[in-house]
Amino acid sequence: MSNATNGFPLEGSAALASRPALPGVAAPLSPPTSTSHVIADALRTAIVEGTLAPGAPLRQDAIARHFSVSAIPVREALRQLASEGWARIELNKGASVAPLSRDEAREIYEIRSALESLALGLAIPNHTAASLREVSALAKTGLHETDPSLYVERNEAFHMSLYAPAGRPQLMEMLATLHRRGERYLRLKFGFPAYKGESDAEHAEILAAVKRRDIPAAQALVSSHLLGTGELIYRFLTERDAAQPAAQKRRAAASPATPRSRSRTPDEASS
Repeated sequence: MSNATNGFPLEGSAALASRPALPGVAAPLSPPTSTSHVIADALRTAIVEGTLAPGAPLRQDAIARHFSVSAIPVREALRQLASEGWARIELNKGASVAPLSRDEAREIYEIRSALESLALGLAIPNHTAASLREVSALAKTGLHETDPSLYVERNEAFHMSLYAPAGRPQLMEMLATLHRRGERYLRLKFGFPAYKGESDAEHAEILAAVKRRDIPAAQALVSSHLLGTGELIYRFLTERDAAQPAAQKRRAAASPATPRSRSRTPDEASS
């Protein structure tokens, strides 16, 4: 594949390292729908991991060259990402990575709070010694994790293992989607080292309540944990957005003024 991806900086990136390569000329492509899902999944991973930053252009021709496919599965992939909130498609501007939104972040955690509280209440009566050992092991693996990708993965595994015994597949599917939508925001927690320790302690409190079979306490703890995370991210993005105009003004003030071009006199013009 060509390195000239024209605004699609995924060549050799970690975002695609674990993804199966699309078939080449020697092997026929999968059906268009399957191909578009592979492309959408790769782009989603790149967005989550920051390889494709908020606002980055998602040019169909560059993506098609990168995956050695036609424009059709790329358009389908971009429409899918737009419907999920990962991308924006604007008339006469094309597609780009959706910006981080403080309102979206808070809403994701508000919805998670309601649904995960429900799931936990349904799951606790069905937990066994074996399932609790699994949750405990997952809680321990995230304690000292410093890699954002692994932390996000293990955090989701911990939460989902708490709710798995509920036996509600549609609810679990909704929660998995919300976790995926919130990955970009959860990574921001690494900007608050103290909060990560607080979050790990809250996980331990939730697990202790589950082990006691104390449904009201466990539900209250998981709700508070998720709402608190949402508010923290909301405040962080609010402060960051407010600071950006001030930083831009400082950079503009520090830049040397560009001298204005003056009109040439008739004598100068004729010389």
